[in-house]
Amino acid sequence: MSPEIAAPPIEKKNYLTALKDAIRLEMQRNPDMICIGEDIGLLGGAFGVTEGLQEEFGADRVIDAPISEAAIVGSAIGMALRGRTVMVEMQFIDFISCGFDQIVNNAATMAYRTAGKASVPIVIRGPSGGYGGGGPYHSQQNEAWFAHSPGLKVVCPSTPRDAYGLMVASLRDPNPVIFYEVKDLYRKREIEEEIPEDTYVPLGSASVVREGSDITIISYGNPMHMCIKVAGMLADDGVEAELIDLRTLVPLDEETIYRSVKKTGRVLVVNEASRTCGFAGEVIARINENCFEYLDAPPLRVTRADTPVPWVQPLELAVLPSVEQIYETALRIAKF
Repeated sequence: MSPEIAAPPIEKKNYLTALKDAIRLEMQRNPDMICIGEDIGLLGGAFGVTEGLQEEFGADRVIDAPISEAAIVGSAIGMALRGRTVMVEMQFIDFISCGFDQIVNNAATMAYRTAGKASVPIVIRGPSGGYGGGGPYHSQQNEAWFAHSPGLKVVCPSTPRDAYGLMVASLRDPNPVIFYEVKDLYRKREIEEEIPEDTYVPLGSASVVREGSDITIISYGNPMHMCIKVAGMLADDGVEAELIDLRTLVPLDEETIYRSVKKTGRVLVVNEASRTCGFAGEVIARINENCFEYLDAPPLRVTRADTPVPWVQPLELAVLPSVEQIYETALRIAKF
């Protein structure tokens, strides 16, 4: 009998490669899918997420567009209404504001205005977030804008596996999806992981990253990794934190949130975006509405300060959430 040959190990992928592979997979699977954006073809995108796709699929499916986000999104909506699935790249998510009217007044409302007869299967994705010295024009987390617009789905993964699986799910969804990619995580080697090709993460499903009994810490995107560090620090203090990664903001997995809060009685929510009207406040409002009788301490949040993100790194770090700030706030809640 011949010896069994072990299957080769699955190569670990970083966050950026996971996104690229998911888009390529869907381009191969769906001949009606196209990509459009600034410099996504010959250049392969500002960060390389679409590198090689134009060479593989042709310039008629991977389209280099003029520098006009409104025109790009408007064209994508039109193509989607004619049966295409469209991936739209924003070179930086900050500039999505230039296409805001097309997104919130046209894409978001199309299914409602046509009584469900028309759908807009587009995914608008792009690099977001700070911690890299990008200044006010290249550091935004503006997800609350779109969470506030009925008809849009909003996604922000924190791991390569989730980035891959959520991108696949988003490109197969008939609704418009705003997909936030944390550029600070693109090439972080310490979060690389194996990702089977059939990985699929359904929209609207949060992940319990760590189980605990004393406090629930809820986050998404880049701060999720700070929360993981904080959970270890809290454990040294005898406080067991349960960590929830929302992954999808709209639709929101309320069931997972409420189950955890009812168990721990204490909650901290962390988001990188600014404080006023940020998504952390929405999560806390829903917890207060649905779990108030289970709370043993006031729910608190850690967010960016209500200021643009400075370019100079010491100032940037001063206004953004930090491990120390999250730890101190979590400990205060635990001791309440």
